[in-house]
Amino acid sequence: MQVVYEDNHIIIVSKQSGEIVQGDKTGDRPLSDIVKDYLKEKYQKPGNVFLGVTHRLDRPVSGLVVFARTSKALSRLNRMFAQGEVHKTYWAIVKNAPAEEAATLTHWLVRNEKQNKSYAYASEKPGSKKAVLNYRTIAHSDNYTLVEVQLLTGRHHQIRCQLAAIGCPIKGDLKYGAPRSNPDGSISLLSRRVEFVHPVSGETITAEAPLPSDPLWQAFRP
Repeated sequence: MQVVYEDNHIIIVSKQSGEIVQGDKTGDRPLSDIVKDYLKEKYQKPGNVFLGVTHRLDRPVSGLVVFARTSKALSRLNRMFAQGEVHKTYWAIVKNAPAEEAATLTHWLVRNEKQNKSYAYASEKPGSKKAVLNYRTIAHSDNYTLVEVQLLTGRHHQIRCQLAAIGCPIKGDLKYGAPRSNPDGSISLLSRRVEFVHPVSGETITAEAPLPSDPLWQAFRP
């Protein structure tokens, strides 16, 4: 975990792949507890530390996670996320370059809880949710393509599912059709940038995640 922004109301950290944001049935220690310990130690806080989870990031994904340090910030951030006022930009490494350099993808996603997987359809289906994202190709290496994605909706496994639906599964993402896993169990998807109006001060906050240390990510360093 690396802290990339911090004030009295908000803390933004860059998580590593494999870390879980909130406690789950695995019983593994979540990122929220690690951040609480960091705050408790840094500010010598007695008793429990308040920390609000505003959104999730899939376990194999790395990059930015926004937490609220006050209940006021939490309620406002929750509303902002729900209303699409928090702008998130992702970077994804894919094996197959998209047919178009840039495009808007619209699908209807159906989530299968048992498989923990979403399925993309070109038209509306019973129980489906509309999913929209913009992508653009920003770099190529010998074997891979780096794609920048901006989410316009927030659906389960949305980027993973929609990129796979156009024949561009994310590197390492076996669940969505990648041929091989990454050695560390990650998928090559990074929550790269987040931008929003601060829920208390009204300032524009922009934070950026460092690239993972993996050599392929480093080859795409701007």
